Amino acid sequence: MLDNHRDASVQAERRLERSVAAALRVIAAAHDERQAPPVSAARRRLSEVYGATRLARRLEQERRSA
Repeated sequence: MLDNHRDASVQAERRLERSVAAALRVIAAAHDERQAPPVSAARRRLSEVYGATRLARRLEQERRSA
């Protein structure tokens, strides 16, 4: 009886280790993808456009309220 419990415990621990390892691989792949030059450049460009859009809206609101 004790051996069955121990075997189940060992199997559960191995499944957990494999699951954590898989999650870490996914995280690493996502990180690498985000750091890839084309993706990084696209994210920078979107940030610039977003910032310019916010600035234009703020200036328009200031003109309306003045």
